[in-house]
Amino acid sequence: MITALFEHAGVAPLELTPLHIIAFVAREGLSQASRASYHASIRAWCKWLMWNDYRADDPSVKTPRPKRPAGAPRPILDEQLVRLLRAANRRRTRMMILLAALAGLRIHEVAKIHGRDLDHSSGVLTVTGKGGKTAMIPLSDELLRECESWPTDDWWFPSYGSATLPHVTPGAVGAAISSAMQRAGIVGTPHQLRHWYGTALLKRGADLRLVQGLMRHESPATTARYTKVDMEQLRSGIARLSLPAA
Repeated sequence: MITALFEHAGVAPLELTPLHIIAFVAREGLSQASRASYHASIRAWCKWLMWNDYRADDPSVKTPRPKRPAGAPRPILDEQLVRLLRAANRRRTRMMILLAALAGLRIHEVAKIHGRDLDHSSGVLTVTGKGGKTAMIPLSDELLRECESWPTDDWWFPSYGSATLPHVTPGAVGAAISSAMQRAGIVGTPHQLRHWYGTALLKRGADLRLVQGLMRHESPATTARYTKVDMEQLRSGIARLSLPAA
């Protein structure tokens, strides 16, 4: 992509200006997501030039950042979740899936779950999420039953091959869930389990503000992006529409 930038600009790396970057990113035929990705790559490359003393300035600083469009929610289907749990051939993989689907945890949050994070008497799990923010979320009775046989004073997913990290990496969690998805014939990502969590809560009657709190979103607009109105709900709504009586 960087090579394409210089071919488009017709200049050498040290001659690159903000106008060259703007013209390259604003080309016709690019999606908004592509513009944002290209601009991010160019910014990283310009910083590398400065760090290595190739340039004294960063031309990307004076260019507008294209806004990346919000991704559409893609929760896995109910029947896919059932198949996924059946395909989880290891106890720890099953628990990783349950924590993502029934507690809405991100994979980096799943990786560092410790027995002391869960208060069995109150059914509340303490989670440290994005930006180091800590929240307390109640767990469903079904998930609490699954948690009964797990350690109360140790890591749930210890790292056996690392001398520095006591628990598995987020990448290991993602790989375990992705492998189970492949065995179940599901094309998707582990994060779709979190999408299912938000969507399932709303479908079962939970208020949007309640779901916002459970998913630990700062804005209800973010929660709305993580939820999905399915075709059955649309048909249910349209069935109430009729012409007024004559």
